[in-house]
Amino acid sequence: MRDALVAAAFQLFLERGYEQTTVDDIVALAGVGRRSFFRYFPSKEDVVFPDHERCLADMTAFLAASAEDDEPVRRVCDAARLVLRMYAENPAFSVQRYRLTKKVPGLRAYELSVVWRYERALAEYLRARFAGRRDGILQADVIAAAVVAAHNNALRSWLRSDGRDDSEAAVDHALGYVQSAFGTPSAPRASTGPEDVVVVVARRDAPLWRVVQEIESELGRN
Repeated sequence: MRDALVAAAFQLFLERGYEQTTVDDIVALAGVGRRSFFRYFPSKEDVVFPDHERCLADMTAFLAASAEDDEPVRRVCDAARLVLRMYAENPAFSVQRYRLTKKVPGLRAYELSVVWRYERALAEYLRARFAGRRDGILQADVIAAAVVAAHNNALRSWLRSDGRDDSEAAVDHALGYVQSAFGTPSAPRASTGPEDVVVVVARRDAPLWRVVQEIESELGRN
């Protein structure tokens, strides 16, 4: 029933336009009553984003199941990947929704409110992990915003390709910037052979992103 309502809604949105389609039109095409529609969707806007509540619940549960030794920044990056997978489950539908949302300001505002809820979920997890740190709340909020911005940048790029590009590679690349700037490096693995050593000289007060940039530059020359 839920899937039938979503399919009927998008068929009408594409044929008539979002503003010209009513809930009565949707239920008539789906062959159900208004009460059935509102049992699944509180409003017409919600039928455009049918999976976000489930995805937000999955993200919250994923973060709640974190272990103490999980690196916090890596954990929130992995949580953001759950959103990508939700979009990638049905590329055609995700692309249709992207095009529709771009045309309807009200849907864009609704989408922004959903994005804000994802960001708050990430920030709340980080606030708990950074409790007691100097500027812990500030760090948590900045990192959560960076994760969402990086994820959405890659997601929009994938949607603009009509879902043809490699979505996981794009998001991994984008989140790699966040991990490099804010994450704690993993402990080095024991080596069984000779290694190249890169030495970078930086000012003591240089920002972390600048140091990482210098390291990447040196590695690129080798």
